[in-house]
Amino acid sequence: MPSSLPAVPDIDDVIADRIVERLVEVEEQLRQSVATSDDMVRWTGRHLMDAGGKRVRPMLTLLAASLGDVDAEGVVDAAVLVELTHLASLYHDDVMDSATTRRGARSAHAIWGNNVAILTGDFLFARASGLSASIGTEAVRLHSHTFERLCLGQLHETVGPTEKDDPFEHYISVLADKTASLLALAGQLGALLGGAGESAAEIMRRYGEKVGVAFQLADDVLDLASDAGTSGKTPGIDLREGVPTMPTLIVRRRAAQAPQDERTAEIVRRLDGDLEDDAELGALVALLREDPALEETRQLAERTAAEAIAVLEELPEGSVREALITFTSTLVQRRR
Repeated sequence: MPSSLPAVPDIDDVIADRIVERLVEVEEQLRQSVATSDDMVRWTGRHLMDAGGKRVRPMLTLLAASLGDVDAEGVVDAAVLVELTHLASLYHDDVMDSATTRRGARSAHAIWGNNVAILTGDFLFARASGLSASIGTEAVRLHSHTFERLCLGQLHETVGPTEKDDPFEHYISVLADKTASLLALAGQLGALLGGAGESAAEIMRRYGEKVGVAFQLADDVLDLASDAGTSGKTPGIDLREGVPTMPTLIVRRRAAQAPQDERTAEIVRRLDGDLEDDAELGALVALLREDPALEETRQLAERTAAEAIAVLEELPEGSVREALITFTSTLVQRRR
């Protein structure tokens, strides 16, 4: 179990207390959701859950539900549903990216191999699907659409942009599908099940789409700016796998526009080189940490977060809206 529950943004004390109570229930139900008599999956299914996590998606579900009634039936189940889906996707992502660490622990595929990690992810997706069915047909519909987007996002990231695609637009679309879709689901389901109404649910869906992209752009910064002990991930792992990130896209665009820039050319040469060697990867990470592309990405994340906050301003004034604004800033300005 995580060492501590995620911090609840500044909010009315009564609502904050209720959210903390619901978060405790979420943790308990997460463990119940992966409980099984199978000796193998009993350990593999809990691996990333036991490693902790920020629980961003359950928190957003509960905050959105607080626009109505966070104690309403199905709200905690929805929070568990989105986190289970997220956890399942991490098992698959780590195989695709060959990541050796996740949340400060060895990744599942590094311990048990790719096949076990993939099948464990499938197991968690199956449990999440069962949970959506218990909530209702609308939850099933929304969850299945989100699951489709998660798959398409991973597929498009793997295949990459075509010659007709703008690399930046392609990358943002990947972020929207792989990350923002699940945050949109969290906000929309929370508002719907909390009884806040269709209008509030649509606002929260649009907010989730924006804040999800901002969240992932901030993660692009953290992938370079933090170390494994802080972020729980190997620095520059996306570089090693050749996965584009916003800083690398900015650097490559600059190289095309100013091929005489020797420092930029050096970064591109290293990007296209053999990064299996830890020293080579470390040298490239060090160069990118000092490159203006990192700050450009940070600023883009902040602008996108501002767009998310503008969507929130369509909600009625009150402590829940202010808490959501604080939540947004925290996601983008985090250091881990």
